[in-house]
Amino acid sequence: MITAPRQRRVLVVGGGLAGLSAAIQCQDAGAEVLLFESRPRFGGATWSFGRKGLQFDNGQHVYLRCCVAYRRFLERLGTQDLAPLQDRLAIPVVSPSPDGPITAWIRRSPLPAPLHLLPSLLRYRHLPLADRVRLGLAVRAMLSCAPGSPELDEETFGGFLRRHGQSDMAIALLFDLIALPTLNVHADEAALGPALKVFRTGLLDEPDGADIGWARVPLARLHVDPAIEILRKGGAVVHNKTRVEAIDLAGPRPAVRVDGERVEGDAVILAVAHEAAAELLPLGGTVDPTALRGLGTSPIIDVHLVYDRKVLPYELAAAVHSPAQFIFDRTGAAGLAPGDGQCLAISVSGADAEHGDRPEELIARYAAALGELFPAARDARLVDAVVSREHSATFRAVPGTARLRPGPLSGLPGLYLAGSWTDTGWPATMEGAVRSGVAAAACALGKFAASLGNDRSLEEVPA
Repeated sequence: MITAPRQRRVLVVGGGLAGLSAAIQCQDAGAEVLLFESRPRFGGATWSFGRKGLQFDNGQHVYLRCCVAYRRFLERLGTQDLAPLQDRLAIPVVSPSPDGPITAWIRRSPLPAPLHLLPSLLRYRHLPLADRVRLGLAVRAMLSCAPGSPELDEETFGGFLRRHGQSDMAIALLFDLIALPTLNVHADEAALGPALKVFRTGLLDEPDGADIGWARVPLARLHVDPAIEILRKGGAVVHNKTRVEAIDLAGPRPAVRVDGERVEGDAVILAVAHEAAAELLPLGGTVDPTALRGLGTSPIIDVHLVYDRKVLPYELAAAVHSPAQFIFDRTGAAGLAPGDGQCLAISVSGADAEHGDRPEELIARYAAALGELFPAARDARLVDAVVSREHSATFRAVPGTARLRPGPLSGLPGLYLAGSWTDTGWPATMEGAVRSGVAAAACALGKFAASLGNDRSLEEVPA
């Protein structure tokens, strides 16, 4: 008697971007999917919350035009129009001054890469002319490096920059402007490898790679709601507030244990934060849980300020000589009518010194900083303010961590790994998270990977 093949079942542990992208990829390829999330909400490090009738995100998350996997993920969700990209990279960089704020722009020009940034960098008035001229030394050195080389994990980005003619001022006022929000550590602490990935892929290899996109709606509406709807419509069983107690590989089929019950599948994708993965990972594979803990953590805080009038004249701005780093206009995303005021999000990456400060201290500090950068904020009334924190937002991308990042294979039968902390070739970003989910799904599906995601296969997402 001929029988139809049994549908492949994949158990996904973790409902962040890595888990959601893995689950959708598996479902698109015809697998049965069960998704488990321990928290009440999905979204992982990208989540939203309500306060006094407005919507806020836990942090300001952006992506770049070079983020191919993440852009494809948004297309699958049907939400790409809710997070549009800039037509052309343009960032106003503002510094306070006794004579009034000083603004310089980082823009791309029509010139081919890597010359496309040259005009704006030569006019970058936050640096002396001599420092601006010496920027070419660092660019040439970065272009000569071999991406992925093990040696890049042995040196800090700051040390590399100083070896190639860059001053402390240039590192603080230009290179950290890009390194800090993408690596979540300062250039003097960041490993050269991930920093080189950011600067080469984002800024130097292609002229449009660094065009910035960000959500014009709450992140829950951008990622979570459409992903869960797709999964449920496709027949997936989706559980929140459901903690996986253990991964059980002792039986004939891989399984997870939930409330003491053994739930079997054909594959398990572990898509939780690296600290949680270290607790759940069974022994005996090629991944050492101690190594995962060695990745460390780096915090991010966001200070959300609601004013009674418009105080920021840009959609986004960066700051130097200020505790503020990047400021975003979130008025529309928050649900505030433009005539009713302005809602701003100040994003502070690598916030080791501040993540333990009290909310009222942070609000006072950053409201004062905003007034120094944008004088209109001094006369405006602060209607509301709230602080959101991710104490363990990312792993700590310092020298020596590249060798601690495993790929999707655990070395254990039927168990695969996903998360922005895995070895995706990218730092801990939304792009890295989605890439990890795609890679884990391809491995979990095995011989079915060729049809993964209706031609949205891993092979179509270049590193």
